[in-house]
Amino acid sequence: MNGDVPIGQLFSQLVDDGKRYARAEVDFYKAKVADKAEPVKMAAIYGGAAVTLALSAVTALLVGLILALETLVGPLAATLIVVLVTLAVAGLLGWMAYKQVAEAKR
Repeated sequence: MNGDVPIGQLFSQLVDDGKRYARAEVDFYKAKVADKAEPVKMAAIYGGAAVTLALSAVTALLVGLILALETLVGPLAATLIVVLVTLAVAGLLGWMAYKQVAEAKR
């Protein structure tokens, strides 16, 4: 090797090179994550819009059910029937989700 350069200077250069390498690696992974984040961001936006529209459609369907039942049992009873049935379905789905999570924890 080169005997003219003191060991302290070589060690200092090694440390500096290591720091530059570490920074380059961090910058590389930051760029990689940023590149993959854009499609995920757009997917989240599209998914959010889809869920919003689906909830609007379900609301319209429930209002339609209330209006259809209103002619048979009156507005208050129609509202109560639709709300109770909807809550029962939501409760059943929630219970099923709870069971799935409990199974996954085992």
